[in-house]
Amino acid sequence: MIQELKENYGLLFEPELINEIIRVATLMEVPEGKDLMRPGQYIKSMPLLLNGSIKIMRPDKDGEELLLYHLEKGDTCAMTMTCCMGHTRSEIHAVTETPAKLLMIPVGKMEEWSGKYKTWRNFVFNSYHDRIIEMLESIDNIAFNNMDERIDNYINDKINIINSKHIYTTHKEIANDLHTSRVVVSRLLKKMENNKKIKLHRSFIEVL
Repeated sequence: MIQELKENYGLLFEPELINEIIRVATLMEVPEGKDLMRPGQYIKSMPLLLNGSIKIMRPDKDGEELLLYHLEKGDTCAMTMTCCMGHTRSEIHAVTETPAKLLMIPVGKMEEWSGKYKTWRNFVFNSYHDRIIEMLESIDNIAFNNMDERIDNYINDKINIINSKHIYTTHKEIANDLHTSRVVVSRLLKKMENNKKIKLHRSFIEVL
């Protein structure tokens, strides 16, 4: 844990803050597909992601969900920080997309470190900025791109996240993330296969 913490955050935080994180943080190792946060929950700690990927999704009143952004190693979640600092219930669903390792920071330390360490304040502000930019890109993708482009962007994002051209997912999962129907996704993936962009296998999509 200590080595991964220093590799991901050692250039961001001063040694004193790194030592405090080691002292108070709780290590979590979670498998793929694990719910980390559900809508309606109160959040008592903030995650620092040491490795893996987490999907942050926004549910609607019918229970359908829209993918907002991904968290990767070195990231934290602005929505989680907002809930922690404001003592409000979560309005998002966070689920691990790959096996992940996290350090959970108690909410009281977040407030203390904001006044004590300039590097922590900068990290928090930069995290807010990065997540807002990603949400704006998601909004732009929905508002201005057709579904062909959205699926193409989705697959490219997956490649970058998992660092592989073999994407183990289902048409239904893609449809859920993009807030559309499985039939539409299957039709457009078949179109991409006909255009020699991908090859569809029984349990994964191969990007050509």
